[in-house]
Amino acid sequence: MTRKKFTGLKTEFYEHPFDHKALVTLERTPVLPMLLKKINEYGIDKLLRMQTTGSEFKVTPRNFPNLHNAFEEACNILDVVPIPELFLFRGTGYIKAYAIGVEKPVVGINLEGMEWLSHDELLFVFGHEVARIKGKYLAYQQMAHVMPAVKNLISTTTLGMGGIAANGLEIALYNWMMMAKFTADRAGLLACQDQDVAITALMKLGGLPQEYLNEDTINDFVLQARAFEFNNLDSLGQFAKTFSFMEHLLPWMVMRASEVLKWVESGDYENLLQGKAPDTQQAENQQDDEDWNFLTAWDTTEQS
Repeated sequence: MTRKKFTGLKTEFYEHPFDHKALVTLERTPVLPMLLKKINEYGIDKLLRMQTTGSEFKVTPRNFPNLHNAFEEACNILDVVPIPELFLFRGTGYIKAYAIGVEKPVVGINLEGMEWLSHDELLFVFGHEVARIKGKYLAYQQMAHVMPAVKNLISTTTLGMGGIAANGLEIALYNWMMMAKFTADRAGLLACQDQDVAITALMKLGGLPQEYLNEDTINDFVLQARAFEFNNLDSLGQFAKTFSFMEHLLPWMVMRASEVLKWVESGDYENLLQGKAPDTQQAENQQDDEDWNFLTAWDTTEQS
Protein backbone atom coordinates (compact mmCIF):
# COMPACT_ATOMS: atom_id res chain seq x y z
CA MET A 1 0.00 0.00 0.00
CA THR A 2 1.33 3.41 -1.00
CA ARG A 3 0.55 5.97 1.67
CA LYS A 4 0.37 9.72 1.22
CA LYS A 5 3.16 11.75 2.82
CA PHE A 6 2.01 15.00 4.38
CA THR A 7 4.89 17.34 3.60
CA GLY A 8 4.56 20.54 5.62
CA LEU A 9 1.75 19.11 7.74
CA LYS A 10 0.69 21.47 10.52
CA THR A 11 -0.80 20.29 13.80
CA GLU A 12 -3.70 22.71 13.49
CA PHE A 13 -4.84 20.86 10.34
CA TYR A 14 -5.93 17.88 12.45
CA GLU A 15 -6.17 19.35 15.94
CA HIS A 16 -9.30 18.28 17.84
CA PRO A 17 -11.32 21.28 19.07
CA PHE A 18 -11.56 19.87 22.61
CA ASP A 19 -7.77 19.61 22.67
CA HIS A 20 -7.42 23.27 21.69
CA LYS A 21 -9.91 24.44 24.30
CA ALA A 22 -8.33 22.37 27.07
CA LEU A 23 -4.90 23.71 26.16
CA VAL A 24 -6.15 27.31 26.30
CA THR A 25 -7.62 26.62 29.75
CA LEU A 26 -4.38 25.05 30.91
CA GLU A 27 -2.23 27.92 29.67
CA ARG A 28 -4.43 30.44 31.47
CA THR A 29 -3.72 28.92 34.88
CA PRO A 30 -1.50 31.42 36.72
CA VAL A 31 0.68 28.71 38.29
CA LEU A 32 1.86 27.27 34.97
CA PRO A 33 4.84 29.55 34.12
CA MET A 34 6.38 29.17 37.58
CA LEU A 35 5.91 25.42 37.56
CA LEU A 36 7.50 25.05 34.12
CA LYS A 37 10.44 27.07 35.37
CA LYS A 38 10.86 24.89 38.47
CA ILE A 39 10.67 21.67 36.44
CA ASN A 40 13.34 23.04 34.14
CA GLU A 41 15.53 23.94 37.11
CA TYR A 42 15.21 20.41 38.49
CA GLY A 43 16.39 18.92 35.18
CA ILE A 44 13.32 16.69 34.78
CA ASP A 45 13.73 16.58 31.00
CA LYS A 46 17.30 15.28 31.23
CA LEU A 47 16.37 12.85 33.99
CA LEU A 48 13.57 11.25 31.97
CA ARG A 49 15.84 10.89 28.96
CA MET A 50 18.57 9.36 31.10
CA GLN A 51 16.10 6.83 32.51
CA THR A 52 15.20 5.77 28.98
CA THR A 53 18.69 5.59 27.50
CA GLY A 54 20.04 3.90 30.61
CA SER A 55 17.49 1.11 30.88
CA GLU A 56 15.86 0.40 27.51
CA PHE A 57 17.00 -1.08 24.18
CA LYS A 58 17.71 1.39 21.42
CA VAL A 59 16.00 0.26 18.22
CA THR A 60 18.11 0.29 15.04
CA PRO A 61 17.62 -1.07 11.49
CA ARG A 62 19.91 -3.93 12.48
CA ASN A 63 18.50 -5.22 15.77
CA PHE A 64 14.72 -4.72 15.30
CA PRO A 65 14.28 -3.88 11.59
CA ASN A 66 10.47 -4.29 11.41
CA LEU A 67 9.92 -2.00 14.38
CA HIS A 68 12.41 0.55 13.09
CA ASN A 69 10.90 0.56 9.60
CA ALA A 70 7.38 1.18 10.90
CA PHE A 71 8.58 4.02 13.11
CA GLU A 72 10.57 5.64 10.32
CA GLU A 73 7.62 5.36 7.95
CA ALA A 74 5.24 7.01 10.44
CA CYS A 75 7.67 9.89 10.93
CA ASN A 76 8.11 10.35 7.19
CA ILE A 77 4.35 10.33 6.55
CA LEU A 78 3.70 12.97 9.23
CA ASP A 79 6.77 15.04 8.28
CA VAL A 80 8.49 14.68 11.67
CA VAL A 81 12.07 15.93 11.29
CA PRO A 82 14.52 14.99 12.66
CA ILE A 83 13.36 11.44 13.35
CA PRO A 84 13.56 10.82 17.11
CA GLU A 85 15.34 7.86 18.67
CA LEU A 86 13.19 4.80 19.34
CA PHE A 87 13.52 2.48 22.35
CA LEU A 88 12.07 -0.91 23.25
CA PHE A 89 11.28 -1.71 26.87
CA ARG A 90 10.14 -4.72 28.85
CA GLY A 91 6.70 -6.22 28.74
CA THR A 92 3.94 -4.91 30.97
CA GLY A 93 1.11 -7.27 30.04
CA TYR A 94 -0.50 -4.70 27.75
CA ILE A 95 0.63 -2.41 24.93
CA LYS A 96 2.31 0.75 26.08
CA ALA A 97 4.07 3.53 24.20
CA TYR A 98 5.31 6.97 25.15
CA ALA A 99 7.14 10.06 23.92
CA ILE A 100 9.39 12.16 26.16
CA GLY A 101 12.12 14.76 25.83
CA VAL A 102 11.54 18.43 25.13
CA GLU A 103 15.07 19.20 23.97
CA LYS A 104 15.83 15.83 22.38
CA PRO A 105 12.65 13.73 22.04
CA VAL A 106 12.62 9.94 22.19
CA VAL A 107 9.80 7.44 21.68
CA GLY A 108 9.41 4.13 23.47
CA ILE A 109 7.25 1.06 22.92
CA ASN A 110 7.10 -2.12 24.94
CA LEU A 111 7.50 -5.75 23.95
CA GLU A 112 3.75 -6.31 23.67
CA GLY A 113 3.52 -3.42 21.23
CA MET A 114 6.16 -5.00 19.02
CA GLU A 115 4.62 -8.48 19.22
CA TRP A 116 0.87 -7.73 19.19
CA LEU A 117 0.68 -4.98 16.58
CA SER A 118 0.85 -5.43 12.82
CA HIS A 119 2.98 -3.11 10.73
CA ASP A 120 -0.05 -0.94 9.90
CA GLU A 121 -1.19 -0.86 13.53
CA LEU A 122 2.32 0.20 14.55
CA LEU A 123 1.93 3.14 12.16
CA PHE A 124 -1.16 4.22 14.09
CA VAL A 125 0.54 3.91 17.48
CA PHE A 126 3.74 5.60 16.35
CA GLY A 127 1.73 8.33 14.61
CA HIS A 128 -0.07 8.95 17.89
CA GLU A 129 3.21 9.30 19.79
CA VAL A 130 5.14 11.45 17.32
CA ALA A 131 2.13 13.78 17.15
CA ARG A 132 3.00 14.72 20.73
CA ILE A 133 6.44 15.74 19.51
CA LYS A 134 5.14 17.52 16.42
CA GLY A 135 2.61 19.46 18.51
CA LYS A 136 5.24 20.43 21.10
CA TYR A 137 3.14 18.83 23.84
CA LEU A 138 5.94 17.15 25.73
CA ALA A 139 6.69 19.88 28.27
CA TYR A 140 3.15 19.74 29.66
CA GLN A 141 2.98 15.96 29.40
CA GLN A 142 6.14 15.56 31.44
CA MET A 143 4.76 17.98 33.98
CA ALA A 144 1.78 15.69 34.47
CA HIS A 145 4.06 12.74 35.21
CA VAL A 146 5.88 14.56 37.99
CA MET A 147 2.88 16.59 39.17
CA PRO A 148 2.22 14.66 42.42
CA ALA A 149 5.74 15.29 43.71
CA VAL A 150 5.92 18.87 42.46
CA LYS A 151 2.50 19.67 43.90
CA ASN A 152 3.76 18.74 47.36
CA LEU A 153 6.78 20.96 46.81
CA ILE A 154 4.55 23.86 45.82
CA SER A 155 2.45 23.45 48.95
CA THR A 156 5.43 23.42 51.30
CA THR A 157 7.64 26.14 49.85
CA THR A 158 7.28 29.88 49.43
CA LEU A 159 6.69 29.93 45.70
CA GLY A 160 3.70 32.20 46.04
CA MET A 161 1.30 29.41 45.13
CA GLY A 162 -1.12 27.57 47.37
CA GLY A 163 -2.32 23.99 47.31
CA ILE A 164 -5.67 25.02 45.82
CA ALA A 165 -3.93 26.64 42.87
CA ALA A 166 -1.79 23.57 42.37
CA ASN A 167 -4.86 21.36 42.43
CA GLY A 168 -6.57 23.58 39.87
CA LEU A 169 -3.54 23.25 37.59
CA GLU A 170 -3.44 19.49 38.08
CA ILE A 171 -7.06 19.14 37.02
CA ALA A 172 -6.53 21.37 33.98
CA LEU A 173 -3.42 19.36 33.10
CA TYR A 174 -5.11 15.98 33.28
CA ASN A 175 -8.09 17.28 31.31
CA TRP A 176 -5.80 18.52 28.57
CA MET A 177 -3.86 15.24 28.46
CA MET A 178 -7.08 13.37 27.77
CA MET A 179 -8.24 15.82 25.11
CA ALA A 180 -4.80 15.78 23.46
CA LYS A 181 -5.23 12.05 22.83
CA PHE A 182 -8.01 12.90 20.40
CA THR A 183 -5.60 14.98 18.32
CA ALA A 184 -2.88 12.32 18.54
CA ASP A 185 -5.33 9.63 17.39
CA ARG A 186 -6.12 11.72 14.33
CA ALA A 187 -2.40 11.81 13.57
CA GLY A 188 -2.28 8.04 14.06
CA LEU A 189 -5.02 7.64 11.46
CA LEU A 190 -3.15 9.92 9.06
CA ALA A 191 -0.12 7.68 9.53
CA CYS A 192 -1.84 4.34 8.88
CA GLN A 193 -4.49 5.79 6.51
CA ASP A 194 -7.00 3.02 7.24
CA GLN A 195 -9.83 3.51 9.73
CA ASP A 196 -10.20 -0.27 10.18
CA VAL A 197 -6.55 -0.45 11.23
CA ALA A 198 -7.08 2.44 13.65
CA ILE A 199 -10.01 0.57 15.22
CA THR A 200 -8.12 -2.71 15.70
CA ALA A 201 -5.09 -0.82 17.04
CA LEU A 202 -7.30 0.90 19.61
CA MET A 203 -8.86 -2.44 20.58
CA LYS A 204 -5.40 -3.91 21.15
CA LEU A 205 -4.36 -0.84 23.10
CA GLY A 206 -7.43 -1.48 25.21
CA GLY A 207 -6.01 -4.89 26.11
CA LEU A 208 -7.64 -7.25 23.61
CA PRO A 209 -5.14 -9.73 22.10
CA GLN A 210 -5.14 -10.62 18.41
CA GLU A 211 -6.83 -14.01 18.94
CA TYR A 212 -10.01 -12.27 20.12
CA LEU A 213 -10.23 -9.97 17.13
CA ASN A 214 -12.83 -11.20 14.68
CA GLU A 215 -15.66 -9.73 12.65
CA ASP A 216 -18.11 -9.88 15.55
CA THR A 217 -15.87 -8.33 18.21
CA ILE A 218 -14.76 -5.58 15.84
CA ASN A 219 -18.29 -4.77 14.67
CA ASP A 220 -19.61 -4.70 18.23
CA PHE A 221 -16.76 -2.42 19.30
CA VAL A 222 -17.58 -0.02 16.46
CA LEU A 223 -21.26 -0.06 17.44
CA GLN A 224 -20.30 0.65 21.05
CA ALA A 225 -18.07 3.53 19.94
CA ARG A 226 -20.80 5.05 17.76
CA ALA A 227 -23.27 4.80 20.63
CA PHE A 228 -20.95 6.49 23.11
CA GLU A 229 -22.32 9.95 23.91
CA PHE A 230 -19.30 11.97 24.92
CA ASN A 231 -21.18 15.24 25.36
CA ASN A 232 -23.35 13.70 28.07
CA LEU A 233 -20.44 14.29 30.42
CA ASP A 234 -21.44 17.94 30.45
CA SER A 235 -24.53 17.06 32.47
CA LEU A 236 -22.45 15.63 35.31
CA GLY A 237 -21.77 17.55 38.50
CA GLN A 238 -18.48 19.32 39.12
CA PHE A 239 -17.02 16.53 41.24
CA ALA A 240 -17.95 13.87 38.70
CA LYS A 241 -16.47 15.92 35.88
CA THR A 242 -13.25 16.37 37.81
CA PHE A 243 -13.02 12.72 38.76
CA SER A 244 -13.81 11.51 35.26
CA PHE A 245 -10.36 12.20 33.85
CA MET A 246 -8.18 12.16 36.95
CA GLU A 247 -7.58 8.56 35.88
CA HIS A 248 -6.14 9.90 32.64
CA LEU A 249 -3.87 6.89 32.23
CA LEU A 250 -6.84 4.62 31.56
CA PRO A 251 -7.06 3.68 27.87
CA TRP A 252 -10.54 5.21 27.20
CA MET A 253 -10.50 3.31 23.90
CA VAL A 254 -14.24 3.36 23.21
CA MET A 255 -14.37 7.13 23.64
CA ARG A 256 -11.27 7.61 21.50
CA ALA A 257 -12.63 5.35 18.76
CA SER A 258 -15.85 7.34 18.83
CA GLU A 259 -13.96 10.57 18.16
CA VAL A 260 -11.89 8.98 15.37
CA LEU A 261 -15.05 7.78 13.62
CA LYS A 262 -16.66 11.21 13.95
CA TRP A 263 -13.63 12.81 12.31
CA VAL A 264 -13.77 10.36 9.40
CA GLU A 265 -17.49 10.94 8.94
CA SER A 266 -17.04 14.72 9.01
CA GLY A 267 -15.08 14.52 5.76
CA ASP A 268 -12.08 16.41 7.19
CA TYR A 269 -9.89 13.30 7.21
CA GLU A 270 -10.61 12.52 3.56
CA ASN A 271 -9.97 16.16 2.62
CA LEU A 272 -6.51 15.97 4.15
CA LEU A 273 -5.81 12.77 2.23
CA GLN A 274 -6.82 14.65 -0.93
CA GLY A 275 -4.45 17.49 -0.08
CA LYS A 276 -7.13 19.98 0.92
CA ALA A 277 -6.15 22.12 3.89
CA PRO A 278 -9.02 22.56 6.36
CA ASP A 279 -10.94 25.81 6.68
CA THR A 280 -9.47 27.15 9.93
CA GLN A 281 -12.24 29.72 10.32
CA GLN A 282 -14.85 26.99 10.04
CA ALA A 283 -12.93 24.96 12.61
CA GLU A 284 -12.95 27.92 14.99
CA ASN A 285 -16.70 28.32 14.56
CA GLN A 286 -17.17 24.60 15.19
CA GLN A 287 -15.08 24.95 18.32
CA ASP A 288 -17.37 27.74 19.55
CA ASP A 289 -20.40 25.54 18.91
CA GLU A 290 -18.92 22.55 20.73
CA ASP A 291 -18.81 24.13 24.14
CA TRP A 292 -17.97 21.02 26.15
CA ASN A 293 -15.41 21.76 28.85
CA PHE A 294 -15.71 20.23 32.29
CA LEU A 295 -13.44 22.92 33.73
CA THR A 296 -16.10 25.60 33.22
CA ALA A 297 -16.84 25.57 36.96
CA TRP A 298 -13.18 26.15 37.80
CA ASP A 299 -12.25 29.79 37.76
CA THR A 300 -8.50 29.30 37.84
CA THR A 301 -7.81 33.00 37.60
CA GLU A 302 -9.07 33.39 41.16
CA GLN A 303 -7.01 30.56 42.62
CA SER A 304 -3.59 32.18 42.62
